[in-house]
Amino acid sequence: MSLESTKPPADQEADDYLERRTLRRGSAGWLLLTGLGVAYVVSGDYSGWNFGLAEGGFGGLAIAMVLMGLMYTCMVFALAELSSVLPTAGGGYGFARRALGPWGGFLTGTAILIEYVLAPAAISIFIGDYVESLGLFGLTSGWPVYLACFVIFIGIHLWGVGEALRFSFVVTGIAVAALLVFAVGAFPDFDPSNLDDIPVDGSAFGSSSWLPMGLLGIWAAFPFGMWFFLGVEGVPLAAEETKDPARTLPKAIRWSMGILVILALLTFFASAGARGSDAIQGAGNPLVEALQPDGEATALSRFVNYAGLAGLVASFFSLIYAGSRQLFALSRAGYLPRFLSLTSSRKAPYLGLLVPGAIGFALAAATGDGARMLNVAVFGATISYALISLSHIVLRRREPGLARPYRTPGGVLTSSVALVLACAALVATFLVDVTAAFIALGVYVVAVAYFGLYSRKRLVAKAPEEEFAALAAAEAELERN
Repeated sequence: MSLESTKPPADQEADDYLERRTLRRGSAGWLLLTGLGVAYVVSGDYSGWNFGLAEGGFGGLAIAMVLMGLMYTCMVFALAELSSVLPTAGGGYGFARRALGPWGGFLTGTAILIEYVLAPAAISIFIGDYVESLGLFGLTSGWPVYLACFVIFIGIHLWGVGEALRFSFVVTGIAVAALLVFAVGAFPDFDPSNLDDIPVDGSAFGSSSWLPMGLLGIWAAFPFGMWFFLGVEGVPLAAEETKDPARTLPKAIRWSMGILVILALLTFFASAGARGSDAIQGAGNPLVEALQPDGEATALSRFVNYAGLAGLVASFFSLIYAGSRQLFALSRAGYLPRFLSLTSSRKAPYLGLLVPGAIGFALAAATGDGARMLNVAVFGATISYALISLSHIVLRRREPGLARPYRTPGGVLTSSVALVLACAALVATFLVDVTAAFIALGVYVVAVAYFGLYSRKRLVAKAPEEEFAALAAAEAELERN
């Protein structure tokens, strides 16, 4: 019997379909989810953000960081509300499905999937670079290291979600503790004159020592300001594996964002102030560079170097989790091939882990270009942020009476700020890496063609996101009558 939304299956057949596609419920509380939210992002504190200094200087990146921090803060408040209303594994896709219909759901889910498939691939390359620079086991950065990353950490995820989240929590704790130790070690060398020491481009409009690339440099630094927060929006993807998601998810999202803001400020000011913006703007390991003014390793710099590897592992590990849950939700509802949402005896979406992992490994091994893949991921992320923020606005306007255990402070004004800044960040990706933006756009077009020509007519009516949408439509019809 067909599973299409136009011809729903018999109840028993639908139950069998969903039984083979269920996750382990109640595996995570708010503390583990807070750790997950920080884990998504923590590698961005160790590297990547500093390239924004080359785009906008200290002042440009500082303003970009504040604006992107504002965007994420506004968006996570909206996410907290949406998560309390629709606690399903689809996360942002599920919210957009309810607010914007099947097309909106698919466009949002695809954008998130681009982010969560490309980012781990890029981070596996950075892990390889760290392994080589630290001289671990005599290994060099290359496909054997990338393969080991995917095999080991996907294996832990296949073991079970509770075990995976606890592993992530421990590694993230090490990385966060090291950031605090770094700040304590770097701030004694802080000198305000180091902050604005990048040479000024006198031809740039509005240029100064604080804005050496002019006013346009602020905009160009947006994607790098995002690196301090990129990925925190993935917390709602754990909704179906969470204890009391309506209360737990909003709390975890807010705590994650608060911790990330503190870490961003400490890392940014301590790094630039201790060594100088000019010295770290192109460094692959800016925190270590900040602790080695003479180029010689110290006990503290070596510790931070090893901790940077832990931070990369934490983000890699958690992003693998997020990508698998997003793929699981889209597949279970029929937006992507349904076999991808099958779960194992331990309730892990094994194909949702293995297929993106294989794609990520292939991309890492074939290109070795982590920076470009991260730029592609940022492009997908900004599209999803705009659509998620729009979803909050639409649901507030269209369904004001919807039960909301948590309500976003500021309401639609808050999500409107996130929407405007997300659109600005999307345009900024073209300023930084046009090639990466068009690669992401090409993937997006192919995915849209697949949905429009094939899967749009084969959605699964009994999937949670589709049932939520059907219930909303029925309630709207009753109100009209």
